[in-house]
Amino acid sequence: MLRPEAERDWQHFVCSQPDATLYHEMAWRRAVEACFPHRAHYLIARRGTTVAGILPLFEIRSYFSPTFLLSVPYATYGGIAATDNTVAQSLFDAVCELREKIGAASIQLRSKRASVAGLPVQRTHASFQGLLPECESDVPSVYPRKARAAARQAGRRYPLTLESQTNNLPEVWRLYARSMRRLGSPNYPLRFFQALQQGLGERCVVQLLRLEGRPVAGLVSFVFKDTIMPYFVGVDERVTLYGLTHYLYQQCMLEGVRRGCRVFDFGRTRYDNKGPFDFKRHCGFEPTPLEYQTLVPSGARQPELSPTSARWQLARRLWRHLPLSITRPVGAWAARSIPG
Repeated sequence: MLRPEAERDWQHFVCSQPDATLYHEMAWRRAVEACFPHRAHYLIARRGTTVAGILPLFEIRSYFSPTFLLSVPYATYGGIAATDNTVAQSLFDAVCELREKIGAASIQLRSKRASVAGLPVQRTHASFQGLLPECESDVPSVYPRKARAAARQAGRRYPLTLESQTNNLPEVWRLYARSMRRLGSPNYPLRFFQALQQGLGERCVVQLLRLEGRPVAGLVSFVFKDTIMPYFVGVDERVTLYGLTHYLYQQCMLEGVRRGCRVFDFGRTRYDNKGPFDFKRHCGFEPTPLEYQTLVPSGARQPELSPTSARWQLARRLWRHLPLSITRPVGAWAARSIPG
């Protein structure tokens, strides 16, 4: 288990290990702990005095499912980051002991690539990544022809202004909460956005598009090593502007190039979420299956928290018709039990 004095070693390993991600960072842990009641169990493996592997875990006690262990909540990636398979297996063995000790029903690892031999892989999600050019002038070429034309038309047709200011975070969050209501999903609380911004500092990028002063679209992105990752997006559906989202993501790419990033990580999408899945493909990004791994012991049941589950369909239809004054606070409460 990670002791406070070892946090610096942990962070150094994250920065040096190819399999580690932003979501392995201590900043993500602190943001989750600051905003949600989940208990952290961060495991670290050493060979002598050298860190050889890490596994960030949270104990999720949900109103809607049995207790489970998750690496990592509210995140695209997670799981074990280790120098070799032996270390990975030792970390997983420790997690299995922890599961029995606390009585958790299952273990879920959001691994990019499966790291535990013999553990079932759930290929429910894909990630979308692509290379960024070195020059800003070449950024439009990242998009295929139709997407490139849509972004260009949005920039020319409408009097849009882009603001990249950290104090616009509440306005972006409000747009995000509006979009989540339209999708029938609970929003995360504003304080989670704020905690991530505080923890990541300049690596948290806030972009807001205004149309004649009115906020119409916003994006919160994260920078990790040579990668920029658009993560929270919001669009005012009451304003129909052709190519708006293409234009917004292109602005994110431009910001990444300015910062020296070479990779654009478009995040994950479920295979059965056809709209966003096809949108990312039409933007020129091909899916790569994510190899999430889950242990569900005999007699236990896996948490049924996927938005595509039949148990949530009625609630999602109703959610879309509720006022924002209800969905914002209730969504923030529900996010405690539905960890992304």
